[in-house]
Amino acid sequence: MTSLQHNYQAVLSEIARTEAAAHRKPGGTKLVAVSKTFPASDIREVYAAGCRDFGENYIQEWYEKTRELADLPDIVWHVIGDIQSNKTKYVAERAHWVHTVGRLKTAQRLSTQRPSEMPPLQVCIEVNIAAEPNKHGVAPEEAVALAVEVAKLANIQVRGLMCVAKAGSSAEELRRQFGRMRQLLTDLNNAGIAADVLSIGMSADMEIAVECGATHVRVGSAIFGRRDYR
Repeated sequence: MTSLQHNYQAVLSEIARTEAAAHRKPGGTKLVAVSKTFPASDIREVYAAGCRDFGENYIQEWYEKTRELADLPDIVWHVIGDIQSNKTKYVAERAHWVHTVGRLKTAQRLSTQRPSEMPPLQVCIEVNIAAEPNKHGVAPEEAVALAVEVAKLANIQVRGLMCVAKAGSSAEELRRQFGRMRQLLTDLNNAGIAADVLSIGMSADMEIAVECGATHVRVGSAIFGRRDYR
């Protein structure tokens, strides 16, 4: 087993331990391995350990990886970064999931550009849960209204909500932010949208996210190591 495969298995074990401690159903949290800035060869290693779900932020980089890894037919691509208007076509044609829909315009472009022969694009509404000016996403009080409008579009299925918790938050602050997300998911269901996804955890706050009901955690550095953004 390689070091990357060991890291992947260790994260899976941590998720399982946390689910058990929180009295959650085993296997209720999907691990999305965030592979941004890492080469396709690293993705192959983690894929060989059993991972099928990979998250990418940078559209051009990710698009090249989809070509390099086209021989892995059951790989599932999750776009977890902001999507510029000139990049929506790439996402519509290649992605399975988009976790970061924070504008109706983005969803409209994805809907129009999604090939009709493909399954609906699975999307989450991105919520700026701590109202940080430098973060993307819709305000919490506007999330349900946006989701209702996005759900009317063709070729798209609204699955739930996503957030990035405020960096440096205490455990209490994280539970408050994630608790608000859980309530918003309930509000979404009450508005008539059959949503079941809470994409709310990353490497640093994964454990609390699982405790708070995360269905998807987006883990990068704990699997692939520290990133070099140069």
